[in-house]
Amino acid sequence: MPGDLTEASPSLVAAVSYAGEMTSDSDDALSWEGDDSAERRPRDAARRSTPAPEPTPVEAVAPAAPAPASVDETTAAPSGLSNAMLVLVGVVGGVYLLYTLGWIAGGFRLQPLASFLVADFMFLPWFVLAIAAPALWFLATWVLTRGRASWIRAAVLLAGVVLLVPWPFVTVGVIGS
Repeated sequence: MPGDLTEASPSLVAAVSYAGEMTSDSDDALSWEGDDSAERRPRDAARRSTPAPEPTPVEAVAPAAPAPASVDETTAAPSGLSNAMLVLVGVVGGVYLLYTLGWIAGGFRLQPLASFLVADFMFLPWFVLAIAAPALWFLATWVLTRGRASWIRAAVLLAGVVLLVPWPFVTVGVIGS
């Protein structure tokens, strides 16, 4: 019957071979080379029966001068950050990003009030510095605590969370009173 879906038809994709031993057969993705499966396809058996070409030997290269035996263990490259430290750095980085947005919103809200006290050319550099302060603190902490204990980096990052609060945004807010 022409419309019968239960009849197996050969797949056009199954006959295509890309490169070397790679095929596009979808069953290859579900098995490991060397599986002891009872259901071996005839194509797999034929592919495994042909031996791989032997690699050609390369002339032995003289080893370089041996490394000095007195390598100090403390000078070895430090391993990556722990999972807890990565989470802390990500959360604090997000808080600093929110602080930057808070300084932008609070600074624009504060600008008309500040123009009564100082000129605009005096307000603008400090406004820009306040916006950049969280990013600068994060960068300075990252660079200056490199190679030190993780608790030092965490303490300095958390000190920045306390010190860099955007007070114009916190006290007045965007809408203000």
